[in-house]
Amino acid sequence: MITTVRVISLPGLSRLVVHAQAYAPRRRRGKTAEVERAIGDLSCVQLDSISTVERSHRIVLAGRVGAYPRGAIDQLLRRGRIFEYWAHEACLLPVEDWPLHRAAMADGGRSWYASVERTHPHLEEDVLERVRAEGPLGSRHFEGEAVGDMWRLKPAKAMLMRLWNRGDLVVAGRDGFQRVFDLPERVLPREALDAPLPSEQERLRALTLKAVRARGALTRAGVVEHWRLRGGLRRIRAAVEGLLADGLLEQVGVEDDGPPVLVSTGVDLDPPSPSAAVLLSPFDNLLWDRAFVRRVLGFDHVMEIYKRPHERRFGYYVLPFLRGDRIAARVDLKSERAAGELIVKAVHLEPGVRRSGAFDDALDRALDRLRDAAGLEHVRR
Repeated sequence: MITTVRVISLPGLSRLVVHAQAYAPRRRRGKTAEVERAIGDLSCVQLDSISTVERSHRIVLAGRVGAYPRGAIDQLLRRGRIFEYWAHEACLLPVEDWPLHRAAMADGGRSWYASVERTHPHLEEDVLERVRAEGPLGSRHFEGEAVGDMWRLKPAKAMLMRLWNRGDLVVAGRDGFQRVFDLPERVLPREALDAPLPSEQERLRALTLKAVRARGALTRAGVVEHWRLRGGLRRIRAAVEGLLADGLLEQVGVEDDGPPVLVSTGVDLDPPSPSAAVLLSPFDNLLWDRAFVRRVLGFDHVMEIYKRPHERRFGYYVLPFLRGDRIAARVDLKSERAAGELIVKAVHLEPGVRRSGAFDDALDRALDRLRDAAGLEHVRR
């Protein structure tokens, strides 16, 4: 029986989870090594193709390390310092965690591309042989027309994705935002490839520990959501109980009488107030567990990207504005790259937030940081 000894206030919990994200408090320049370190600290960083403002992973990482070299991610992928795979969704992950995801690869990964093995079985060896002979290749290097389901992938691209799902290929870099694939042994370090595969319980313990450390505090449901684990709470029950019994994690009650949270053992439950003012990607790690965000930050995270224009309340690509330990506004933004401008289309204040000189100064700093990270010259309201 696991007991809850310490209790944290809701404001303390808010400060704890925001503090864990390590947002940079001021504008700065980030280096490639800092980008690699941030990916490891976050455990994974979600990728998304929408570039209305900037690619999501660049917004996420720039919020922590500052504006960093545009080729940093491509360089880290080519050097085998990070890899892409399914985590929360398609994510960037530290290479040290390759063994933790081999079980999912062996199970075939996501099933979306599995049908190509049935419809075009000859393509597997054809694609692998070309990659072996020619080196890193993307889907544009293969002929064929888009066919089939909603994704409308040409068969060769579907096979590339299927082989990536299984770990037979890895992403060796990006050509623009298009993946380039190569053999794992030509990209990843031997120590990652040769590392012993953990047992299921060892793997779940490691994933649970990484999620809690990366997020500061999580409910058990939040751990499942962090990695999108199949099997729900039952899947991680033994792992959580083992980590608690071994003193690696602690279960803490919350004054709102909601579900207890998991934290690193001995963590300060009354952390200082965060000072960063930062615009968050809609896919930022802080926002993944929407029910938890609503409970802890009082913020109802709504993404209206896939809604029709007349159904949107806030806008197409809206970035939450985090000021200290509170999300104070939603900012509808768009980059006009030809003009070098970051355009502020609208600012929607959260309930209880009042416009002030201090608010405007903080938002101006956050906008300037985002403009810098996106490689733009001006902010236009």
